[in-house]
Amino acid sequence: MKTALTIAGSDSSGGAGIQADIKTMTMNGVFAMSAITALTAQNTTGVSGIMNVPPEFLAEQLDEVFTDIPPDAVKIGMVSASSLIETIAGKLQQYKAVNIVVDPVMVATSGAKLISDDAIDTLKSKLLPLASILTPNVPETEVLAEMPVRSAKDMEIAAKTIHDRYGCAVLCKGGHSLNDANDLLCREDGSLRWFEGKRIPNPNTHGTGCTLSSAIAANLAKGFAMEISVRRAKEYISGALGAMLDLGKGSGPMNHAFCLTGVFAEEADDASK
Repeated sequence: MKTALTIAGSDSSGGAGIQADIKTMTMNGVFAMSAITALTAQNTTGVSGIMNVPPEFLAEQLDEVFTDIPPDAVKIGMVSASSLIETIAGKLQQYKAVNIVVDPVMVATSGAKLISDDAIDTLKSKLLPLASILTPNVPETEVLAEMPVRSAKDMEIAAKTIHDRYGCAVLCKGGHSLNDANDLLCREDGSLRWFEGKRIPNPNTHGTGCTLSSAIAANLAKGFAMEISVRRAKEYISGALGAMLDLGKGSGPMNHAFCLTGVFAEEADDASK
């Protein structure tokens, strides 16, 4: 069985972060492992608190994973402190990690800021150059490309700018300030491919970025090429959104287990029939 490691923050409400990553990786057929960068107190309405783990403890988590069950892919999500970013970059290089997917998380779906200003520079200089693919949303694309993104043409320019700067594939996600659900992949060779998406009328989008990047990592771990991994990940997240799960008072989670079937998924009423 192929394996994937998520390095990210914990979401107490279960819709994003480590919890979403593990659900997604499991549903995409790989064995999921985790190294937690931070504990968050949050729910569907927002984030009320963030408590980073000490860098030494994050390093210990990574050592234990890499020296026992080396991951076939690594997904990196929320890392809000420079010292933690430096720790991750050092360990990825030490263990020669492969198939590194970086979701440069800076702002939660709810609008809460999740990274300190000084950590952004460390992210750019230490971690992004190690990535196989980056998956920024529109606000994150603007930060990384250092330009406004107001149109499809802007996104193409920004994607190539980010690709040239960090030497990796880039999936610039639509939505946010762009009024569409189309995503743009700048391949490893710098060529572009648009993935046209159908906007799903579901206001519950908590954890979409975490889920997409984890699904890409799972597919890379299984040996799919980058472009196919992105396509399969987009199909998975469309299914999770299309299941129209409705939990919580704010922007709720998706149903990561929308395609889960079998005797262990039965509910009491099903089993008694």
